[in-house]
Order: sequence, then structure tokens, then C-alpha cells
Amino acid sequence: MSTEPAAAGPDGASPAKQAPRRTEESERSEPAEQPQTQQAWDARRDLDAHAPRSMSFDGTNHGVTAQQIIGDVHQHYSFGGYRAPHASGEIPQETLERLAEGFVTEGTEFDALVERLRLEHVLVLTGDPHTGRRTTALMLLRAVGAVPVQSVDRDAKPEDLVPGEHCGQVVFDLEPTRAQPLREARILSVRDRLRAKHSYMVITTGHSPYIEDTVRLAPWKPPKARAVLAALLNQRVDAVTAERLLGLPAVTSFLARNQQLREVVPYADILVQADATEIEQYAQRMLEQQVQEWFEESENTFPLREKAFLIALAAFNNGPYALTAELSDKLFERLHKTGDPARGERIPVFGTHIGKRLQVARARLDADDVETEWGKVRQLNAAFNDDRTAPVLLKEVWTGHPAARPALTGWLDELSTDGRPFVRTRAAAAVAVLALTDLPSAMALVIERWADSRSPRQQLTAVSALTFAHRIEAPNIPRIIDGWSADNEAPKRCWVAIRAHGLIGPERPVETLAALRALARAQYGLPKADERIRTELPDSVALLLLSDAGDTALRELLRTFTDHASTRALALDGFLAACSRTDDNPCPPLVAWYARTTSATDGIALLLRTALGDRETNHRAEEALHGWIRAADQDPRTEEVLATLLPALVTEPREAARLEHLLDTVPGLDGRAKPAAATRLHALVRPLAPA
Repeated sequence: MSTEPAAAGPDGASPAKQAPRRTEESERSEPAEQPQTQQAWDARRDLDAHAPRSMSFDGTNHGVTAQQIIGDVHQHYSFGGYRAPHASGEIPQETLERLAEGFVTEGTEFDALVERLRLEHVLVLTGDPHTGRRTTALMLLRAVGAVPVQSVDRDAKPEDLVPGEHCGQVVFDLEPTRAQPLREARILSVRDRLRAKHSYMVITTGHSPYIEDTVRLAPWKPPKARAVLAALLNQRVDAVTAERLLGLPAVTSFLARNQQLREVVPYADILVQADATEIEQYAQRMLEQQVQEWFEESENTFPLREKAFLIALAAFNNGPYALTAELSDKLFERLHKTGDPARGERIPVFGTHIGKRLQVARARLDADDVETEWGKVRQLNAAFNDDRTAPVLLKEVWTGHPAARPALTGWLDELSTDGRPFVRTRAAAAVAVLALTDLPSAMALVIERWADSRSPRQQLTAVSALTFAHRIEAPNIPRIIDGWSADNEAPKRCWVAIRAHGLIGPERPVETLAALRALARAQYGLPKADERIRTELPDSVALLLLSDAGDTALRELLRTFTDHASTRALALDGFLAACSRTDDNPCPPLVAWYARTTSATDGIALLLRTALGDRETNHRAEEALHGWIRAADQDPRTEEVLATLLPALVTEPREAARLEHLLDTVPGLDGRAKPAAATRLHALVRPLAPA
């Protein structure tokens, strides 16, 4: 991970000391003093280390891609079951019988709750939303024979209730408040009147701090989704068919995501219809409907702060919860100003419980060991139960709620200059999803601005966004990069394109090297070449050479090696940048490549021999060989490869003498004696010198 310092304010002061009121333009301006541009290798490392799981890449995409899960939706399903949120009056008997047919008690405490209701006459049934509390309440009353069932307005006061003889009453979704808490005295008062009339009542409610501690609650945990689906299928088809349907891969995947019962019930009808397309697409449509529901809810039902948390969780899925919550409040502040800039309310410091927040978001906490620049640390990561939620949610916000775009883009701007590589990488991944959803808007509102920024971090985040967008098959990304790399009038975009070429180039090495050669030649002809572009070109070539497309890239470099001074310099500089690369393995990457290849060995030897004999590149080539020899002193495999490579560097007496001198003078690490491997390799080179 990068350890770049956090950016200072425009005047060198910390953000806390800057003027409190700033225009949007000044918020997006970059500080005068910027951290050094991150090296290409470090950028690729951070890209791979911090990418969302759906964007992880080793040459082939794995798992779910955004392209697979974002598309046009032409059909929606209404959820089944008893839904009336403000039902009042007698519930029809046929409704009770219909619900009883599909009601499942397997794995629940239903029987114990029935006995409690018989004894106590009133139950306060608590549980999470969408767990079947309403249906359970009705089935409890039916089980004790308390019919007909009267639905009572939840705003009615308990002391005003007048129960009938031998009947049931139900209060759906009671919402106690600070002003009107649910107290034990009121429950006891109702209970006495119910007993006198031989009647029963069930009150359903969520988890609330405004229920008196002395109220004896009846917690409800729903049956497993598979048990419910199995029961519904067995009512509709024979046992063999039901088991076959439950074993379908799409059904197994659906049930593994902790689906809500309101989503499970309609699925039985879809399965019975046996339409393969509908069976495959149902889970995706339920997911999209859930996301739409979150953002269509009013502020009173689902607060803006929690909507901001959902967006942040989509960006930082499987990332640290504390970080996600911290950055979600920054987004909330921006969204709040968009909705009502005059109110100026502060973000509450406390008040949002982690468990409730994640339950509403259909997410979970996972403890995991995460690698950092300080070593592994234990972190609590927040993740959606369904990883497909993140891109679907970002798409919904971007396309379904365009009024949120100014706040969202401002937030992403802030993330793109954050000192933490994880934050910047996830900001780039979020923008990639926006580019897949709406490329013109994502380019104009975010990526082009970042590419033109004076901030190296924002430029790097633009590179990452383009790279991720290409991974998830957003349209025309190579075309954009090719166009920018040929634009001498926009050097910042040109630099972004060169870095992006190095990252996506392994998928199209021939086209990438053609673009890099053209740019190298254009820079060669300029009176004063752009220094950042000049130094970035060989790094992108090096990334290509040390990728899975290395053999192809090397052939392409050698094909035009003698065409022009610029192509010769590009090949040598890129090759030497690859030679100087080290990683965590004992054997240097280019030496390891030489060991495993057959088609590229002659080309590697040719370029190294040429670099050693060129006045411009001789010093860098010798430094690379020094490093390899020191590595060989610690790693027998490296010495074995060098024993094959070094003789290939000798075709004439001068080359033999140069190599012998290099082996005689290679310095040891940290001032130590010459590596013993140098002496052993010298013995192999001396007989090769022509007489």
C-alpha cells in the first residue's frame, strides 16, 4: 500500500484551518503542493489489492461483473403475502385460510408462542422487517381459535380498545415513540379486558428503545427460506419435482443470499411455471426492486443519512465498516446541502446502531486480516449479503436520481485525493460502474476532470477508473485511451492514457505498443519533450513485458527496433525498466521470465547485450546485472538462470571483456565483499572469449 502524505490545503494549511465557506469550484481545486506521482508498479499493486471482488483481474474476469448484473429491466413482481400497512376492520376468513396454507413453522418457536398467547392473552411480537411478523400474528390468533380477527388501528390508545367476545385483535407495526412509549401498565390493562372476554391480541413491532423493559416481548425468528420454498412447492407439485426445482443452480444461489420471505413466496410460482429465463432473472429483479425501494422511501421512513450509508457501502463493499461509516457521513453532508442548503444541521455524532443499519442494508460484518503497509491487522469489514447489490445500487442512484449527481461527484472528488490508496481505488471502481451505466456523463462529470487535474492523485484515480471500466466491459475505453495518447495538446490526458495503456495493455499488446511507439516518435520530434510523458513511456512498456503478454510485446518491440531512434530508445528504456523491477520473490521478474520462456530468450539476450553496449544505457544495464548477481548469491535458481543467460551476451571479444569486468567488479550488498556467485559465473564466461 502507498504511504503518500495527505494533501494539504491550497495555502499549505490543514483543511480544518481553511475558510469554512467555499464555492463548488474551490472545493474541486487542487492544492499547490502535491505528493509525488505514484510509480506504475505501485499503481498496479494498489489496483489489484483494493479492487472490489467483481473487478479482480488476472487476465480473465472472475465472478460477477457489472455488465452481467446491470441491464434494462422490463418486468417487476409484486411481493405476495398479507401487506396492508394500515389495515383496519375484520380480516376475512378466506385470507386467514390462504395464509395458513403456506405458513411454515419448521425451525421456529411458533408452538411455544401459541402456548404463551393462550396463557397471557396478549403478545408483543418483535422481529426484523420482512420476516413474516404479520402473518405470524394472524396464525397465532387462528391457532388459539381467536376468530374472527379484528385489525386495530395502530394509533388507537390501548385504554380505548373494546375487545369482543371470543375473538382476536391484531395491531400491525406499532411504532412506540419517546412521547408514546409502550408501557407494561397498558399491556396489563388490555390483558385484563381480553381475559374477561375470552379474547386474544397480538401486537407486532420492531426493535425499539421506547418499549419499557418490563414488557415481556415475544421475539420472532422466521423459518429458513428453503423450508418455506419447499413447503410452497410441495403444495403445487409432486415431491420429486419439488426436490428437482430446489436443486437448480439458480435456486441454490438465490437461497444462499438470505432472501427475505416476501421474496421467497412469489418464487414458488415462478419455479412451477418452469420458465428458465424467469427462474434465472428473478433474483436480479428482486435485488433491483429492493434498491429502488430504498431510494424511493421518504425521509421519515428511511433517513437520508442511511441512504448515504448505502451508497458508501456500495463503493466500499467488503471494506472496513468504520471507514465506510466515516465517508458516508461526508456524502450525507453533501446530499443534505443539496436537499435543503438553508437548514445547515450538523451530522449527529451518535444514534445509528451498527446492527440495525446493516440489517436494513441487508449487509453483514466480517472479521478479516487485512494486509497494510504496517503488516496484517484485524478489521471488521461491512459487506452486502449479495455482492451484486453494489453496482445495482450505484446505477440506481446515478440514473434514477440525477438530482444527487452534484453531491455524488463532489464526494467522489474528495475520495480521489484521499491519502489512503484503498479509498482512491474504490472511488475509481465506483466511477467505472457509472461509466458502464452512462459513459458520456461519467466521462464529462468525473473522469475527464480528473484526467485534467493538477493533482497527481486525481490523475491516478482517473487511470484506475478507466482500467476498471475496461475490465467490466464499459464501451469504447481503448478508443478513449488511444485518442488521449495521441493528443499532444492535452499532456495531462496523454499521461493518463500512457499509464492506462500499461495497465490494460496485456489484453491488446500489439495495439498498445503501436500507440506508445507513435507517441514516442511524436515526443522525439518536439523541441522540448514533456518530461512526465517521456519517463512514463518506458514504465508502460515494462508493465507489458512483465505481463502474461510479455512474449508478444517483446516480438512487437523487436519488429520495429531499428525503424527509428525513438523506437530503439523506447524498446531499450522499457526493457531496462523491466530489468530493474524487483518483487517479493527471490528471483527477479525478468530473470524468471527468461527461465520459463522459449520463444523470448533470444530477444531478451539481444536487448540486454545491446543495452550493455550502448553509451546511453550501459550504466543502467550494468546496475540491473549487479542486482541479478546479488540475487543469485541468495537464490540458487537465479544463479542457474544467469549461467544460461550470461553466455548468450557474448558474441565478440569486447563483449566478453566487458562482462568479465562487470563480474570482477560487482559490489556486494551494503558494502560487503563481492558475491560468491559472481566468481562462479565468471568461470563460465571466461572460456567464451574468442581468441
